[in-house]
Amino acid sequence: MNKAEFVAAVAAKLGASKAEAGRAVDAVLDTIQDALAQGGDVRFPGFGSFAVAERAAREGKNPRTGETVRIAASKAPKFSAGKAFKESLNGA
Repeated sequence: MNKAEFVAAVAAKLGASKAEAGRAVDAVLDTIQDALAQGGDVRFPGFGSFAVAERAAREGKNPRTGETVRIAASKAPKFSAGKAFKESLNGA
């Protein structure tokens, strides 16, 4: 499912226009992104949580030359599925 299909599905569930649903989806995604950028996390009980994972600096290898390369520390978004969400996928 791509974003347009997702917005259409949200619009159908809400009984709203696709434009309204699109603005709502964008607002939710922006709010999650803003919270993570500020170092917080976002939790939806039963669905899951979004958090920031810290990746330490490390050494890697250039696969073409075999040369050792320094990889800088970074942050990455992480999603952990909630129990109810996992169970819904497994037919429980």
